[in-house]
Amino acid sequence: MTTTFNNAAALEQAVGQSLGATEWIAIDQQRVDTFAEATGDHQWIHVDPQKAKDGPFGGTIAHGYLTLSLVNYFLPQLMQVENLQMGVNYGCDRVRFPAPVRVGARVRGAGEITQVEALANGAVQVVVRVTVEVEGSERPGCVVDTISRYTFNQTV
Repeated sequence: MTTTFNNAAALEQAVGQSLGATEWIAIDQQRVDTFAEATGDHQWIHVDPQKAKDGPFGGTIAHGYLTLSLVNYFLPQLMQVENLQMGVNYGCDRVRFPAPVRVGARVRGAGEITQVEALANGAVQVVVRVTVEVEGSERPGCVVDTISRYTFNQTV
């Protein structure tokens, strides 16, 4: 279920509250290979299933940056911000990859608003911690604090 926010006050009230989790998606070899083509990262632990069988993970794994890129897919499923003049991705803090994401695994995003800060001209900066959970794993594949800036339409 997506949580919708229409103003800065609603975002501020949500600090510390869970945004829930998305549906699971499968990480298959085709997704990993396509990411390797897009980035030029063809390391064997990602793209060579035969060699990777004997490697440290027992098979191929997703690139850390592939796992991180899925946050952009998960965020709009976790929250929507409406009544905007403008919203921008401002960046990320504290990106970590605590566990590998093996090809064949399913992952989902879980979110929490951790900080809302007022900026000039009525804008707000919002930090959402997104945890990319790996089904059946105690440790997540990625944890990242995303930073977005929103300017809301003025109410008359």
